[in-house]
Amino acid sequence: MRHGSGILAGPFAVEFTMSATLTPACAATREWVEGFVVAHNVCPFARRELVSDTIRFVEVTAGEWEPALEALIDECRRLDETPKIETTLMVLRPGLEDFDDYLDFLAVAEALLIEQGYEGIYQLASFHPDYCFDGAEENDPANFTNRSPWPMLHLLREAGLERALASYPDPEAIPERNIERMRQLGSEALANELLNLRAAADKR
Repeated sequence: MRHGSGILAGPFAVEFTMSATLTPACAATREWVEGFVVAHNVCPFARRELVSDTIRFVEVTAGEWEPALEALIDECRRLDETPKIETTLMVLRPGLEDFDDYLDFLAVAEALLIEQGYEGIYQLASFHPDYCFDGAEENDPANFTNRSPWPMLHLLREAGLERALASYPDPEAIPERNIERMRQLGSEALANELLNLRAAADKR
């Protein structure tokens, strides 16, 4: 299995914006943000955006890369035109269930943002059910800082991220604090959280 490096925290897109009715997978992803990312303070900036309803959730079919990549650029353009959306979570399903395939897709997506002139404007954070950091063991609970119910891309505004980091004390300590928290919780409990979210989505 290849490893992810991690960071701080089209026609095939099913489009739902923020507080609108969500697909089951997007609804479960919102629950993951609220019940995991916010509840465990994995990202100290997520609560504000969730409460402000400035996170967009969109489900994109990723079995074929070209339309999925087109959907990514469409989301960049949407952010260009809609300042009230601070960040977008793209749920990539079906497709990219294999982590190696996901990493290949991520590399192409990052190169495409540069090609389209979005370098320094938007950046991608990566999440996958089998996420594994470079140098980490597959069963290390620390991997759960970037594990999610489904493969996804988190499209962030760089200016917003820079403002948030500038106003947060000791942002360099966030990754180590998250690792310690994940190891306290343990892999079994964390895996069950993701499993329950996927199961709940299937029942909707």
